Amino acid sequence: MATSGEAPESWYLALLGFAEHFRTSSPPKIRLCVHCLQAVFQFKPPQRVEARTHLQLGSVLYHHTKNTELARSHLEKAWFISQQIPQFEDVKFEAASLLSELYCQQNLVDSAKPLLRKAIQISQQTPYWHCRLLFQLAQLHTLEKDLVSACDLLGVGAEYARVVGSEYTRALFLLSKGMLLMERKLGEVHPLLTLCGTIVENWQGNPIQKESLRVFFLVLQVTHYLDAGQVKSVKQCLKQLQQCIQTISTLHDDEILPSNPADLFHWLPKEHMCVLVYLVTVMHSMQAGYLEKAQKYTDKALMQLEKLKMLDSSPILSTFQVILLEHIIMCRLVTGHKATALQEISQVCQLCAQSPRLFTNHASQLHTLLGLYCISVNCMDNAEAQFTAALRVSDLTTHQELWAFIVTNLASVYIREGNRHQELYSLLERINPDHNFPVSSHCLRAAAFYIRGLLSFFQGRYNEAKRFLRETLKMSNAEDLNRLTACSLVLLGHIFYVLGNHRESNNMVVPAMQLASKIPDMSVQLWSSALLKDLNKACGNTIDAHEAAQMHQNFSQQLLQDHIAACSLPEHNLISVRIHQSGYQYWTDGPPPVGQFQAQNGPTTSLASLL
Repeated sequence: MATSGEAPESWYLALLGFAEHFRTSSPPKIRLCVHCLQAVFQFKPPQRVEARTHLQLGSVLYHHTKNTELARSHLEKAWFISQQIPQFEDVKFEAASLLSELYCQQNLVDSAKPLLRKAIQISQQTPYWHCRLLFQLAQLHTLEKDLVSACDLLGVGAEYARVVGSEYTRALFLLSKGMLLMERKLGEVHPLLTLCGTIVENWQGNPIQKESLRVFFLVLQVTHYLDAGQVKSVKQCLKQLQQCIQTISTLHDDEILPSNPADLFHWLPKEHMCVLVYLVTVMHSMQAGYLEKAQKYTDKALMQLEKLKMLDSSPILSTFQVILLEHIIMCRLVTGHKATALQEISQVCQLCAQSPRLFTNHASQLHTLLGLYCISVNCMDNAEAQFTAALRVSDLTTHQELWAFIVTNLASVYIREGNRHQELYSLLERINPDHNFPVSSHCLRAAAFYIRGLLSFFQGRYNEAKRFLRETLKMSNAEDLNRLTACSLVLLGHIFYVLGNHRESNNMVVPAMQLASKIPDMSVQLWSSALLKDLNKACGNTIDAHEAAQMHQNFSQQLLQDHIAACSLPEHNLISVRIHQSGYQYWTDGPPPVGQFQAQNGPTTSLASLL
């Protein structure tokens, strides 16, 4: 206790110093820190000290303990008391921000929203906090899938930033709005991105802030192109993005704070931006069919993620990891590494099991990956169950490309089964590339033409099949979609072989094999080598026929060994988990059944079609 002659500031500073010492100890002594802060109230402190101490206690309890009820009580008191004190903005708005975050964690969103609205209303004279609270409420609406309200708030923030002279934060608001508009596929995206590009280029300020704005802008541009399936058109933007991240990595963080308090924001840490650039590079490489390049950048990104996650618990890192795994899994299935792909699907399951929000956002992709794996091991019933589940849990309003991708692959399953005509034609009506195709993706429309060509081939309507496949070739060549090009060439080669036109067949199959080797695509290599064997045999080229037969034998052995290895893994139970005593059934609902199998320590290394 303080003596009667001791100044109040002395005991307060002493307790505060002890509390901070215990908080920053290694390991932190949180209990002792809390005791020191609670002792402040014994001295009947003035309102300012009382409110600040409630905020400090609430923050420590929220960040370092599981006692959220006590944290909430202190934060509510800090918010209530601070509103009665003039010129006490930092405590007031930090309490509001942290309290609304805690409400959301407790699923009390209806308490968080009015709190943030009130804080936004009374913070207009405090630019930093006004902008931060607008971002926070916009994020809350985004998590609730209310993109209209989120976009409106971001628009309000952009206008406010312009009025207070912060072009930097105006760009952050507009880029964030552009990111949300891209999900809704509205026509406003292009003019908004154009405006953002002008603001970013004209803004003169902190070099790291400027380059981070450029990264944000270029990431949006690249993903906009990739969503549209324009793999060739995006190359220049992707190159600029890669150069930009290299520039950022050479810059040192400037300790000088911006003169405008509204500029006190940053989009992502440099290390996170680096992982994100690796991620969009992987997305591009996979769509273009450069699978070895995709593997290289995935390895780099996952290595960096592993280091970051040791020090940083940010949820965005797990999101990056899941998306990277989703993409590399599809690459594995194409390159003939099903066993590794299955172990990585198991990793995605485990990551999603640790985070309900992550699972909600990626459940459809996870079922889709399992469907693709089922196709690769020829389990068509399981594939149908997984794709159907993926369609059921996907949000069609914001994931139209994913929906079209799933439908296209489900159609390929029905074609292979050969007896699902009614279901097949119902699907094909919904992805008709000649009429009202549901998405703007160039790649998916080309794939829809391929599916039509495949069906016509199986039905013996060869002229019709050739028309569809030539459309696929024209579209895939225009945007360097190598996998679709290889698949179309080998199928055209097969058609010409059946029609007895061996020369034309050879003209298709040879480049198909060359392209498939470059990707590499094991299934197309297997198919091409079988055709080359038969072609050369029919033409009397004995030596070439023998060489092609040997290649076919080698590919067959590799695929067979991988098939056996995959089906022998405990993770194979993911496609038919024992849920009831009566036997096996497909996992198509609820959280991933990670406890149903013994996971292996697979390699630690999200979607392209296996068409």
